[in-house]
Amino acid sequence: MTTFLPFSERNLIMTGYMGPDQPLLGKEIATRLKMNYVNLEAEIAQRMDMPIDEIRTYFGETRLRAVETEIVGEAVLRRSSVIRVNGRTLVQGNNLERLRSTGPIFCLTIGLDAMLQRMHIYMGARYHNPKDRALAIGELRREWAVRDLSDIQEIDTTYMSDEDIIRTLVGVWRSLTVRGV
Repeated sequence: MTTFLPFSERNLIMTGYMGPDQPLLGKEIATRLKMNYVNLEAEIAQRMDMPIDEIRTYFGETRLRAVETEIVGEAVLRRSSVIRVNGRTLVQGNNLERLRSTGPIFCLTIGLDAMLQRMHIYMGARYHNPKDRALAIGELRREWAVRDLSDIQEIDTTYMSDEDIIRTLVGVWRSLTVRGV
């Protein structure tokens, strides 16, 4: 880990697949750890006053990346925060190094079978359209690129309930705090 901040000021950076309740999980983890919560995707959408997919459609990938860079720049100035960032944003440019310098990164993963099942539930009838499914799987592959990065702590959440995920991440964070790692 390449962070030099005192542990009490470090951020907990979360990435990876957590399912449709990801903002709720991040908020609950932050609440239990008495930290602030920042969802970078929500910050980007709020800054542009539209969902990320619409930003990409109307303004293009370049504009989206520019806004992401601004938001990440603001996020690295925060202290004692739980920061939720999608894998795609994390691997873009130097975002990984910038965020890593503020605290440890945890990647919440899920098995492929469970992912496809959840994707089917989330997409509903669109899952049966080969084009829509291919787009969703392509997005998943880009999101999962973060799993190949070094110095990221991976937590398999395949068989965990939301409460199990929260307890696990809070427990890992607290054990790091005690050790001062």
